[in-house]
Amino acid sequence: MNGSSQGNPSPLTVTSPDLAGGTFPREFTCDGANRLPRLEWSTPPSGTQEVAIEMLDPDAPGGTFTHWLAYGLSPGMSSLAAMPANAAEGVNDFGRRGYGGPCPPEGDRPHHYVFRLYALDAPLRLAASTSPGDVRAAIGRHAIASGRLTGRFGR
Repeated sequence: MNGSSQGNPSPLTVTSPDLAGGTFPREFTCDGANRLPRLEWSTPPSGTQEVAIEMLDPDAPGGTFTHWLAYGLSPGMSSLAAMPANAAEGVNDFGRRGYGGPCPPEGDRPHHYVFRLYALDAPLRLAASTSPGDVRAAIGRHAIASGRLTGRFGR
């Protein structure tokens, strides 16, 4: 049974030792090394076939901005410090694959950056050229559990 027929997916807990206090240190942003912060999460429910993660900026001037899409993560994982070789990263709104750290316009109030982690009931098996919107739609069709972590960053 997929997430869309179940209503709201079950909750997962998502944390990061790198986002203490709810803010992004410079090294994880475009002003620093643009490194992916470490993420940790609770055990997904039985039936999970794959884990997917997105990072969005809902405060972006042009509307929600996709900073990162990752999928094909093993359901047995409970943390991520770097992308495993067998997983996939979608194209972000910077126009490239992989993580693009927080980079709000200078002078804007701090933006919220939302990591959403999803337990999926089926592997996505998407083409490398799949748009961010189509990746999110595929995640939505298969989510059986989800969790959220929000960090802030301003320049």
